[in-house]
Amino acid sequence: MTDAFLSAPPVVFPGQAGPEHAYRTAHDLLTRRAPEQALEILEPALERDPGNTGLRSLRAWAYLIRVQLQKAEAELRELVVDVPDDVWARHALGRALERQSRLAEALPHLRLAAAMSGDVEHEVAVLRVERLLMPHQQASRN
Repeated sequence: MTDAFLSAPPVVFPGQAGPEHAYRTAHDLLTRRAPEQALEILEPALERDPGNTGLRSLRAWAYLIRVQLQKAEAELRELVVDVPDDVWARHALGRALERQSRLAEALPHLRLAAAMSGDVEHEVAVLRVERLLMPHQQASRN
């Protein structure tokens, strides 16, 4: 029989760790679908380093998981201004807009993310939104 050890995630209290540790811990929490706990780590870290795009991206991800779409949109809009070639932020902004049924606004962001990444999932998102927009475009022509 082999010895197996299970390790618990590190306990980090707000204000105790630097941005790198906050990033790793929050990312781990978000992959486990624990956005509230991730935000508890991210907010103090962002108070110390408000321009940290990695931490801001994780905060946007947490907002998306919590379906706080307006907060996610605001964060993602700032991120794409600060880092226009951030494929994840561009795609996530498109998805946040799509989830708010703002398809015409979502489409340019989704197209740009698909063009920059070549990712099949990004291309599928473009096709999905284009198809959803078709009836609206045809109705507006009539």
